[in-house]
Amino acid sequence: MSGGGSSAASGNSFLGRAGPLVLARLFTAGLTLSIPLVLARVLHLDEYGTYYQLFLIATTLYYVLPFGVVQSLYYFLPRTSEKRPYLGQTLLFMSGAGLLGAVLVYVLLGPVAAWFSNPALLEYRGALAAYTAFLLGSFPLEVSLTAQGRTRASACVYLISDAVRAAVMVVPPLLGASLHGMMVAVAVFAALRFVATWVVSLRGSTGPLASASLFRAQLAYSAPFGAAMLLAIPQQNAHLYAVAGAVAPALYALYRVGCFQLPVVDLLYTPTSEVLMVRLGELEREGRLEEGVDAFRDAAGRLAYVFLPFAAFLFAAAPEFIGALFGETFLPAVPVFRVSVLGVVLSILPMDGTLRARGLTRAIFVSYAVKAAVTVPLVILGVKHLGLMGGIGSWAVAEVVGKAMLLVRVPAALSTPRRQLQLVDIIPWQALGRSALAAGAAGLAVFLLRAGAQGAWMQLPTGFFWRVLPLAVAGVLFCVGYVGVLYAAGVRPLTVLAGLRPRRTA
Repeated sequence: MSGGGSSAASGNSFLGRAGPLVLARLFTAGLTLSIPLVLARVLHLDEYGTYYQLFLIATTLYYVLPFGVVQSLYYFLPRTSEKRPYLGQTLLFMSGAGLLGAVLVYVLLGPVAAWFSNPALLEYRGALAAYTAFLLGSFPLEVSLTAQGRTRASACVYLISDAVRAAVMVVPPLLGASLHGMMVAVAVFAALRFVATWVVSLRGSTGPLASASLFRAQLAYSAPFGAAMLLAIPQQNAHLYAVAGAVAPALYALYRVGCFQLPVVDLLYTPTSEVLMVRLGELEREGRLEEGVDAFRDAAGRLAYVFLPFAAFLFAAAPEFIGALFGETFLPAVPVFRVSVLGVVLSILPMDGTLRARGLTRAIFVSYAVKAAVTVPLVILGVKHLGLMGGIGSWAVAEVVGKAMLLVRVPAALSTPRRQLQLVDIIPWQALGRSALAAGAAGLAVFLLRAGAQGAWMQLPTGFFWRVLPLAVAGVLFCVGYVGVLYAAGVRPLTVLAGLRPRRTA
């Protein structure tokens, strides 16, 4: 899509290394997706809201307490032959972070339950503390493998871990277990994953388990990114906490359904960004950093051909999507859902991974600081005056501001003395233009379909098949329209996406 033949081949090769991770996550995406869908049907609406509140607390600690140490493996491991100290000290640090997370759950769950007006949260204190501790301790598992270039092994771990996690969260409720039983099951799963993390991460490595000097360097690199996470995760979740504190658990369940996204972004963006970080490290070591912009544009262009149509379809077919997956009870969540799909569009450019790979973690911190400053007044005023739409609207505005601040730093991060870049040089304009045109035309077709067939949809019989039928028809129409417009514009979708397939590399 950009660059010469050699750079394109290099980009394809590097994206091919992300293929095993993409395929593994694709295989388990359906299982992971089943979790909220099943629980929405077997749990009472209040209990479903409690489920979301419990995991909001756990995931907040999961992303804040690592302080960037785990993510720093993407920077250090490709650049060193002494891998065991970095792995060992990361595991020790995360074990300590897990203990801290468990303590915080015990201490803070009472005030949080009062803020949420949901005393039922206290019934899950023990299970939530154990789950948080072991989940944090097992954070380095897949990262340690990917950062060493072992993408196939990392893909296998993703496959097994996500499949087991989905099973322990879905099967107990289907068998009649309560939400408390499910929480105990996921705590046991996290404990087993913690043990596997130590066994798998250190396997085959030699040398000391930790090094004081290396750990100081690791902390120095991680600190800006870790501080950014201390701002970023509370900022990203601020609208969730604000809405949870303002409405009853049942209404909060509707809001969380509105914030629901299929795991397509994580499925493609995360492994592509991770492999891009490793690739930039390799190019820097080999003195070929000027090729980094070609890898960035190629990755962003391919993501655009997936994320733009995905966002357009979710926006256009939001009523059919929510109705099919969650049922008519959750249709009031459609307006919130349509705003939330903006996050898919904003994930096209892998900017944060690029900046981390170049050691520019302070830029990430500054962007998150500005986002936090923007979010606080917006979320307070938004939820107070606009309710649920004010909550999601405050999130959307802050995300746009933060992404813009990251974007302006990428050209300098990828520039070299021989190749100075401007903002216009890093954007895959052709891919963005063609995918936007095709996605817009296909989305318009879905809106026209609904206008013409709304009466027919309302006359359909009850049952799962008939509930899914409108979504399936809209999906087929959208895909045909999108692919057709791309072909008319001279784009072959299968060729564009070929770089995401696994390839053998030297």
